[in-house]
Amino acid sequence: MLKGKTLFISGGTRGIGKAIVYAFAKEGCDVAFTYASSADTANEMVADIESNCGVKARAYKLNILEPETYKDVYELFDQDFQRLDFFISNAIISGRAVVGGFGPFMRLKPKGLNNIYIATVDAFVVGAQEAAKRMEKVGGGSIISMSSTGNLVYTPNYAGHGTNKAAVEAMVRYAAAELGEKGIRVNAVSGGPIDTDALKAFPNYEEVKSEVVSRSPLSRMGEAEDLTGACLFLCSNASSWMTGQTVVIDGGTTFQ
Repeated sequence: MLKGKTLFISGGTRGIGKAIVYAFAKEGCDVAFTYASSADTANEMVADIESNCGVKARAYKLNILEPETYKDVYELFDQDFQRLDFFISNAIISGRAVVGGFGPFMRLKPKGLNNIYIATVDAFVVGAQEAAKRMEKVGGGSIISMSSTGNLVYTPNYAGHGTNKAAVEAMVRYAAAELGEKGIRVNAVSGGPIDTDALKAFPNYEEVKSEVVSRSPLSRMGEAEDLTGACLFLCSNASSWMTGQTVVIDGGTTFQ
């Protein structure tokens, strides 16, 4: 289905991003992904994918807090790949960069909030702009921003991330309205709490996990692989008339 096409995804060495990289590679799609710091992990993935999936894979270092450097990464991409069909904005920030952005409302600080905006909205914009330039040359493509239901359902300490996920979903709709004439579709995939290292970093991880399991009609946490199907669908001809939408994959947790 995806043989001969190329995916570029930010944040591809862990959690949701890693699951997406492997899902596309197994469908015969060449894959390019970024990493924040661990070149060894990225290179191990590249070797594993090329050996076991029979597709081309490359990894590039990217500081998501400096979105303009996406342009440098894309120049490296152009040296390795002849075409770009799919772009997924997935990378997030954590740790010191989100101090003041991750916490109760009364402890929020502009610097932390602004960092989350840069990594979520600004990075999507620059990454998608560069992707669109390349997709136009091959007659179109599909762009996806990963999002989360933290902008729909109250999640303790998540105000900074939740509001920026709402913002990036709005940006997706604007991009969809303007890029459609180029044959480029733009959508978002919004996941409920997914059991990844990022979630496990939450100070109240066990509480969140328990709440999700009890709230979901399926009685379990979401796994990274639960989001790959929606991404594959949005990059296939099966979704050829679908753009400007947010697909919610949450185990039913936003309804209850």
